[in-house]
Amino acid sequence: MRIVSLVPAATEILCALGLRGSLVGRSHECDFPLDVADVSVMTFDRFHDVMIAAGAQPGRKTALEIDQAVSQQVALGTSSVGLIPGALASAKPDLIITQALCGVCAVPANQVHDSLSELSTESGSQTVQTVSLQPTTISGIFDSILQLGALTECQDAATNLVHSLQIRIDRVRDVLADVPHRPSVAALEWMDPPFAAGHWVPEQIALAGGQCALGDAGELSNRISWDDVLHCQPEMVVCMPCGFDLSGAIAEFESARTLHDWRDMPAPYLHQLVCVDGSAYFSRPGPRVVDGIEILAGLLHPTRYPHPTADRAVRVEAFALDEA
Repeated sequence: MRIVSLVPAATEILCALGLRGSLVGRSHECDFPLDVADVSVMTFDRFHDVMIAAGAQPGRKTALEIDQAVSQQVALGTSSVGLIPGALASAKPDLIITQALCGVCAVPANQVHDSLSELSTESGSQTVQTVSLQPTTISGIFDSILQLGALTECQDAATNLVHSLQIRIDRVRDVLADVPHRPSVAALEWMDPPFAAGHWVPEQIALAGGQCALGDAGELSNRISWDDVLHCQPEMVVCMPCGFDLSGAIAEFESARTLHDWRDMPAPYLHQLVCVDGSAYFSRPGPRVVDGIEILAGLLHPTRYPHPTADRAVRVEAFALDEA
């Protein structure tokens, strides 16, 4: 079977099922596991052009500039991701995997449809199956794994993968079952303006022995204000900007240090301002969300669960405590 994955999480799942060799196309954002770098890229990033059109200056874009450009895209019903002309036809896929979870970072359905029409015309009677994933919870992520397993005749591998992930979740839950205190956690998917992380992130927090202070399980991430963050008085703030790795998250936090008086919430005094690799462990609905649970468990309850290594999470300071 020849598979094109236009979704980073789906690419991760397929590789975990042993289907790396079946991948004939990927999105430009598919970067894990590392050996998918050899797979042909089917998409490109329109974001640079969108940013310039929105009035941003060349160079590194601020979180606010990115948010303004994204908001413009949403209002226009467009996406920052486009299909490279002729790429799908060249790949000759049997199965194309897309997603309907995020309208901003997904390839527009009409582009896929138009490309499939061209592919059908060029290949005659070839039938290409298209599947759109849209998990919003951890159980939904597991369902996506099982769905892809069924589509690729890898049911046993999919079942085993889900089972192994559930064992790891159960292990965290058992270790933390009797913790005397579950700290409140504000997980921020964006910093300027702040967005409360939704979908599966509140579940990750709860399973890791915390209480989600902002955002609702299974619901969209939502724009909030810094007053909302202050009002919930979080004991931990996790900076997990969507699409950013750990170094990017740290840079975004540094930019946000001037946006709000962090002295008015408990987290900095508890040394619980944390930056994580949002792209790897929190933003993508794939197997590594379980890594995200384990990372949070180690941050929230380091005497019960192993503390994450420095390549996964870093504590940061908003100000010198002796100045408070």
